[in-house]
Amino acid sequence: MSADPTSIRFDQAGTAVAPEAAPDAATHAENGRAPAASAVSVAQSAARVAIAPPAPPPPAVEPALGRGLDVGTANLLAVGENATGDLVVKRERNAFLEIPAEFVGNREMLTKLQVPYVNFKGRLFVLGDASFHLANMFGKDVRRPMSHGFLSPAEQDAIPMMRFIVHRLLGEPRAPDEPVCFCIPAASIDKDNDTVYHEGIVSGILRKLGYKPQPMNEAHAVVYSSLAEQDFTGIGVSCGGGMFNVCVAYKTIPALTFSVARGGDWIDDHVSRVMGVPRTRATAIKESGVHLMDPQSREEEAVVLYYRNLIQYVLQNLKQRFALARDVPQFEEPIEVVVAGGTSLIGGFVEVFAEELRKVDLPIPISGVRRADDALSSVVRGCLIAASLNT
Repeated sequence: MSADPTSIRFDQAGTAVAPEAAPDAATHAENGRAPAASAVSVAQSAARVAIAPPAPPPPAVEPALGRGLDVGTANLLAVGENATGDLVVKRERNAFLEIPAEFVGNREMLTKLQVPYVNFKGRLFVLGDASFHLANMFGKDVRRPMSHGFLSPAEQDAIPMMRFIVHRLLGEPRAPDEPVCFCIPAASIDKDNDTVYHEGIVSGILRKLGYKPQPMNEAHAVVYSSLAEQDFTGIGVSCGGGMFNVCVAYKTIPALTFSVARGGDWIDDHVSRVMGVPRTRATAIKESGVHLMDPQSREEEAVVLYYRNLIQYVLQNLKQRFALARDVPQFEEPIEVVVAGGTSLIGGFVEVFAEELRKVDLPIPISGVRRADDALSSVVRGCLIAASLNT
């Protein structure tokens, strides 16, 4: 299996053009081998090298205010500047697992093993990635604060657990009312979701932590982070655990946005059902290195089947939204589709997406499909850009 392409270009006929392969370094040397340096030249060069004192550490700078927060169904991510001006991205699974508190040794053992947990109303909860690993080890399912991109109405501990995980990621504000731009999903076309309640609860969590909340459409954040060289014009697709969000933008302005209530969780649910395994196990199979163009087992074939069906579903709905919209800009030049999010990280995703996109025949010219750089943090980095514009 060749390296997984992250970008596929289309020619004017809509045919995929294979990405250029990186040049072999050996072709730059005569007869395919780099000339060996002589011992004399090496010694002469060494004699001319002066021993310099170690470089001083870079001066500390005041980090720019503003944070980005990706409130995803499967993952929570936060980003901000550190003291040297570099961006630091932190991630945690948006999940938790209750540990029976009556076992006396649990709390001491969790502390000793540095497992993140909280004691909430006399109950012990393991948070984030640690909860997923423990649940998978014992054949259990984690509990999730969110479902299909929104706070889960069936999870009574959703809000406090979300607050604990967000606090772990953001820490304390560096100034009163430090702005935090957080992503919210677009209205779903196939599920009646209450965006007002979800946005209000997340805003309330951030205010209680001392931050000033600012909501932003999830797929619009992908446009901000990944389409700067295209004048923020193109199609951003955020492929999350709970849903897929789509934004068609022209010069930063969102012209068409929507979401579907299907994502990585939808794939896990169906694989779990048809394979007869726990849902956590289905997630582990999906994240174990599956390549959509080369499945190796019945379980992986099931993952491929539902991935392709989900991509088809999203693209068919995108075509229908174009048909229904009245004020979509007329794109004279071909535009690019950028996919991002954890569900897009599986091997072969860009190839399958490009195949299905060519079948749909959208009413606008498409130049190609690519995966965003650091696709998992594309949304949160777009949120940070938006937050920095309001500081």
